[in-house]
Amino acid sequence: MPEPAFDPATDYPVSTKRPDLLRTPTGKPISELTMQNVVSGRVQPEDLRIAPGTLRIQAEVADASGRPQLGQNFRRAAELIAVSDARVLEMYNALRPHASTREQLLAIADELESGYGGQATAALVREAAEVYERRGLLAAPEA
Repeated sequence: MPEPAFDPATDYPVSTKRPDLLRTPTGKPISELTMQNVVSGRVQPEDLRIAPGTLRIQAEVADASGRPQLGQNFRRAAELIAVSDARVLEMYNALRPHASTREQLLAIADELESGYGGQATAALVREAAEVYERRGLLAAPEA
């Protein structure tokens, strides 16, 4: 029998009311995140990172509490889980005013979309490219 759908109105806080929905990035249920399992080696550092599904649940909670922008931030964060920390930092730096050309920003958006399935994050980068162009905040193209 399938588990009931998540309801932000009744299932929050998720860790106490619906812990069955929370898993580590490696698939372990959060109930396995115990000190005993850490000491025994059954819990590894990669188990302690947040999982995309948890971020999507948090997005639903944010939406239900009237905070859609926060919900979008959680959705974009869920998309970025698959991107290495080093690459996220490179993308972040590329989004600084005057740091990238329009083409460079669009290439990042394409990478996010095609390489990581990050449609929402790609849309945000494309929007930034448009706004930067209107406001004169793009880097000058190299000759």
